[in-house]
Amino acid sequence: MRREKRNQVRIIGGMWRGRKLKVADDHVRPTPDRARVTLFNWLLADLPGTRVLDLFAGTGVLGFEALSRGAVHATFVDHNPTACALLACHRDMLGASASINRADARQWLAQRSSGERWDIVFLDPPFDSPLLAETVSAVAGRLTPGGAVYVESDETFHLSAAAQSAGLTVASSSRAGAVRYALLRTP
Repeated sequence: MRREKRNQVRIIGGMWRGRKLKVADDHVRPTPDRARVTLFNWLLADLPGTRVLDLFAGTGVLGFEALSRGAVHATFVDHNPTACALLACHRDMLGASASINRADARQWLAQRSSGERWDIVFLDPPFDSPLLAETVSAVAGRLTPGGAVYVESDETFHLSAAAQSAGLTVASSSRAGAVRYALLRTP
């Protein structure tokens, strides 16, 4: 795969293949191309008609990639105002069915109706925070039957323990350099 400029990331498949999304700043770490190729191969049959949630959205590349490949709606949540402004620009540029929420992901999720559900949730918080372990459990109860949670972490995260604690199973996992990623599913 070709290397991206640090200030942009490209959608790699679907109807918006090749479209470039701006990156808010150097602190945003977009999911590597190789990880996205693998992830969306895992999700290929699941995507058409789904509702996805992209928590800690950053560039929103995971949610926009899902929309590009057949998801019907994406909900983006990020606390960074610059990232949210770019998410809105990307939504408008692509004509995407998406809602954008500037909020702390944990608080936003806690304020949702208990009946609100998603088919696929993308979790990619900063690696140096405890947010991933906390949010895996929080989103597990918000999945539709057969739903999936994508998690991205560094090598120190205890993936199996987090999945088990949330009542999920590790369906697939891999790594791209120092980035570990996995798809967790409801049993």
